[in-house]
Amino acid sequence: MSNTYFRFKQFTVRQDLCAMKVGTDGVLLGAWADVNEAENILDIGTGSGVIALILAQRSKACIEAIDLDENACRQAKINFEHSPFRERLSIKKIDFLALSAPLKYDLLVSNPPYFSRSLRPDDIGRRFARHDDSLPLRDLIEKSASLLKPNGKLALILPFDSAETANSFAAENALSLCRRTNVATSPKYPPKRVMLEYSPKQSEVQENNLCITSEDHSFSKTYIALTKDFYLALEE
Repeated sequence: MSNTYFRFKQFTVRQDLCAMKVGTDGVLLGAWADVNEAENILDIGTGSGVIALILAQRSKACIEAIDLDENACRQAKINFEHSPFRERLSIKKIDFLALSAPLKYDLLVSNPPYFSRSLRPDDIGRRFARHDDSLPLRDLIEKSASLLKPNGKLALILPFDSAETANSFAAENALSLCRRTNVATSPKYPPKRVMLEYSPKQSEVQENNLCITSEDHSFSKTYIALTKDFYLALEE
């Protein structure tokens, strides 16, 4: 049985109600996304709310979180209300593609469903959380482009082999790649994930690589530097 909660340095994520538990992908994206000068942020498919909570710790922004799943929304609401950032966090049950926002956002983030070709899990909550039936990547990027300020940014974490497809969809919607981090679990293996940042504003692409562990199987210095403010067990 999975733990019913995950404790971070400044907040605790309860995860007994939602299908997807706290994982490395969400923590990485929350720690990596550019929150500089962000005043309003939208977390798409928030699940337990872990990405929104990390972004709240890293910024002074007001953060809206949305999800299609009723239990995920209940879970995120509990986690937000018990956090020190509760006044800047909100949760709403809504289909992102149906969202009609009265304002544009400085930052949109999503750890989207991307297992489009894998076997469907039996649990309906995990199916919606893990597969792209409800939010195809093309639709996610197209809708996001319509909600960004001129200097706004969209930050995603995806399977590594989805990067070129995402870049193509972004270009179709006048979004330029401005930052890319290739994520590998170890120096011995190729990247499995990629974090991508797009913006309507063109800029020189910054690209780097991140290995979660070093050759001796300990956490790498780069990974520790990125996540040490959140994980209890990590210190530089």
